[in-house]
Amino acid sequence: MCSKFRRGGWGRCDAHSTLPSSVKTIESYMNSFEFEICANSLESCLAAQAAGATRVELCAGIPEGGTTPSYAEISYARKMLHSTKLHVIIRPRGGDFTYSPIEIERMGLDITMCKEIGVDGVVFGCLTADGDIDVDNCVKLLRHAGGLSCTFHRAYDRCKSPLEALPKLRELGFDRVLTSGQAPTAEAGIDLLKQIQAADVKKPIIMAGCGVNEGNIAKIHAATGITAFHFSAREPQQSATAYMHGGVAMGKPDADEATLQYTTERRVAATIAAINN
Repeated sequence: MCSKFRRGGWGRCDAHSTLPSSVKTIESYMNSFEFEICANSLESCLAAQAAGATRVELCAGIPEGGTTPSYAEISYARKMLHSTKLHVIIRPRGGDFTYSPIEIERMGLDITMCKEIGVDGVVFGCLTADGDIDVDNCVKLLRHAGGLSCTFHRAYDRCKSPLEALPKLRELGFDRVLTSGQAPTAEAGIDLLKQIQAADVKKPIIMAGCGVNEGNIAKIHAATGITAFHFSAREPQQSATAYMHGGVAMGKPDADEATLQYTTERRVAATIAAINN
C-alpha cells in the first residue's frame, strides 16, 4: 500500500483501487479542503508546493498587507509551480481599498500581465468610500480577468455589511472571499465566520485567513464548517549579511531587517496535517 499527502492531494500508487476503504475515506476527506499559502517570494511558493498546498497567493509588501509582486517574481513562480496553482494579489499600494481611476487602470494592466504570464487566478477587492462593495470598479477588473479564478480579498473585512455583500460578490462572479470574519485574526472572528458560512444565500467559497496556523486550524474548521484556509506558515531566517551598518533603517525604524521571513515546507505540512486534530 502507498498513500501519503503530497503536492496538493493524497498521492496514490498504481493499485489505488485496492486501497482499504478507510484510506479512501481519508483521501476524500482531505480533498474536500483547500489550503492556500500567502507566499511572499518564489522560495515560499516552492515550499508550499513541496508540502502539498492547493495554491499560493503570491504577494509583495507583506508588512503593508500584500501588494502586487513584480513581473519577474510572477513569471518565475509560473515557471516553477506545477502541482500548486498560482494566484496573484492585485493591489497597487497598502492602506484602504477605495481606488482612484488611475489606480484602477494600473490594476487592470497588472491583471492583463498576469493573464499573459499564465497565472491561474487573481486576488483583489474594491470598496466605495462608504464601505460598500465598489461594483463598478470590480466589474472593470473582472473584465480584465475574464477566464481567471477571482478571489475578493480582505477588503471584505472592511466592508459595512458583510452578510449583504455575499450575494453581491457571487453575482459579480467572484469564486472566493478571503476573510478573518472582520476581526484581527480568523480565530477571533469565528462568530462572524460561522454566520457567513451558514448564510442561506448563494455565495462564493468562504476562505478563512489571517493568523491561521497549526494550533487553531482544526478549531476554526470545527466551529465554522469552513474548509478553505489561507495561511503563511512562515519562519524567521537569519540574513546572510555579515556586516550591516547600524542606525539606518530601510523601512520602519523598529523593523528587524537582519531577519527574513519565508514559508517553510515543515510548517505548511504541519498546518495541513493539523486539520485532523
